[in-house]
Amino acid sequence: MNNFNFYSPTEFVFGKGREDETGRYVKKYGGTKVLIHYGGGSVVRSGLLDRVKRSLTENGVAFAELGGVQPNPRDTLVYKGIDLCRSEGVDFILAVGGGSTIDSSKAIAIGVPYDGDFWDFYSGKHATEALPVATVLTIAAAGSEGSGNSVITKEEGMLKRGTGSDVLRPRFSIMNPELTQTLPSYQTACGATDIMAHVFERYFTNTTEVEITDRLCEAVLLTMVKETPRVIADPDNYDARANIMWAGTVAHTNIVGVGRDQDWNSHGIEHELSALYDCAHGAGLAVIMPAWMEFVYKHNVMRFCQMATRVFGCQMNFESPETTALEGIRRFRSFLHGIGMPINFRELGAKEEDIPALVEKFGLGDGRTYGFVRLSSDDIAEIYRIAARAEL
Repeated sequence: MNNFNFYSPTEFVFGKGREDETGRYVKKYGGTKVLIHYGGGSVVRSGLLDRVKRSLTENGVAFAELGGVQPNPRDTLVYKGIDLCRSEGVDFILAVGGGSTIDSSKAIAIGVPYDGDFWDFYSGKHATEALPVATVLTIAAAGSEGSGNSVITKEEGMLKRGTGSDVLRPRFSIMNPELTQTLPSYQTACGATDIMAHVFERYFTNTTEVEITDRLCEAVLLTMVKETPRVIADPDNYDARANIMWAGTVAHTNIVGVGRDQDWNSHGIEHELSALYDCAHGAGLAVIMPAWMEFVYKHNVMRFCQMATRVFGCQMNFESPETTALEGIRRFRSFLHGIGMPINFRELGAKEEDIPALVEKFGLGDGRTYGFVRLSSDDIAEIYRIAARAEL
């Protein structure tokens, strides 16, 4: 196990009706003028936005509003939010929504006190100062409610890039699983896929003797394998929703990844898909993750056998470990298909002829391949080709 520091300062406020306490927690963490940042339709139609505003008013907290966050959030709205915060004297950002809203809120938070272009932080600069951020979570997926990460799409050139800093970790996150019960099954499945990807990116490692984090990873993955079909079949199953929501947080606070080298190539490869086609991130990952696995599994066949046997219940074939590894990958892809996810380019709406352009865009970020297996441009192209042609 490698040396590590683990820092997770967010206060998680979990359970039914907890959004009614939002104003009290904003005051607790020093907010006096809040920007409520959100997407649009669902938080308005459900009455959640009104409940949050009422809680702020009851606690004497002033607020401004900025809606309009899109999936794969755009830099153009971030610039608008930065200007609004400065003109309104905002000192606290409250994200009401899912990962896209939270990521956009974090980008605004680092942009307000910075003299330059906030995109600098998505081009390699490290953030050391930001307005405080908090969240009212409406979808279990990205884990942004507990992480210091943010991903934004730059509309000029459609570049999707990320940043990370502890100053972006939310002060608190309100997590009511009831708020996820109205999600369409497709969004629920996309979120579940993203959660599993966050774990797999940590699970496939070259670091040895990491049994504790291996077992933590496997616990989250087993939870997702059990609970996701349950909640797809019964969207009002609060207990399944609660387990998935907490799994999403555990998956991305990094508690399952400490002490080990990690691999985020699948996320990087997928980001180009969602930037080019504006597809859901989880759907893109459902296509890319198994393809990446098929390309790299020979690097450490026994680790893939461990996944196959411990997570997907495969029998170990000691005479042919490769058979077991491939069966585990097949079962993962089959699981994703079973919850309604695409498994190839055709189902995603992507085109194989676009692979050269996808590889070229990926190559714009120097040093973006690292971890379990370092990938060349030719390797990335082959992973896209596997993803394009995949079948059950």
